[in-house]
Amino acid sequence: MEIKGNFNFKPRSETAKQGWYSRGYLPHFDGDETTQFITARLFDSVPQELLAKWREQLKRESEITNNFDADSAFRQRVEMYLDQGYGSCFLRDESVAEIVQNALLYHDDKKYKLQSWVIMPNHIHFLLSPKLDFSLSEIAHSIKSYTAKEANKILNRQGIFWQHEPFDRYIRNIKHFANVVKYIEENPVKAKLCAKPEDWRFSSAYFRANKTDD
Repeated sequence: MEIKGNFNFKPRSETAKQGWYSRGYLPHFDGDETTQFITARLFDSVPQELLAKWREQLKRESEITNNFDADSAFRQRVEMYLDQGYGSCFLRDESVAEIVQNALLYHDDKKYKLQSWVIMPNHIHFLLSPKLDFSLSEIAHSIKSYTAKEANKILNRQGIFWQHEPFDRYIRNIKHFANVVKYIEENPVKAKLCAKPEDWRFSSAYFRANKTDD
């Protein structure tokens, strides 16, 4: 796997399999080969009562404020909270983190082009461009389904592993792409888990720093 600038910044709903749609609380854009930034979190990474409180607050604010993007504000609150390391943090287990990282890498250049990723204790971020025959929802479901099953085996547990609905954002332009890669790879540093991005073993920054040419 190589980190390259192989991306598509032109989402066109008329050519996409689904275009804009919703799987619940959040809107999504599934736009063929459009480059996407995806965040998936563990089922218990944010307290349910806090999520309910945020949704109610943002609903009220959207009713009184013009052009207020409640979905974006909700996502930002969740992502800021994740770095506090709340919940079971199953991804701290290196065997579990390895499963998730290998799952992301397995379909690189098959179902998608993987450009950046990081495995945090209670969530993951990854940046990819789907191949033409694979929808974003299919890709996300495949990764989450397989890793949940294998992680539960290691942890000797049953039940929900991932939160049902991931966050996804399509990449608008090259500046946005660069900012997202930086955000992903600096996440462990921001969360005070390491000193430099390349120190975090389960990330594209570490992968690039330790890649040897054949």
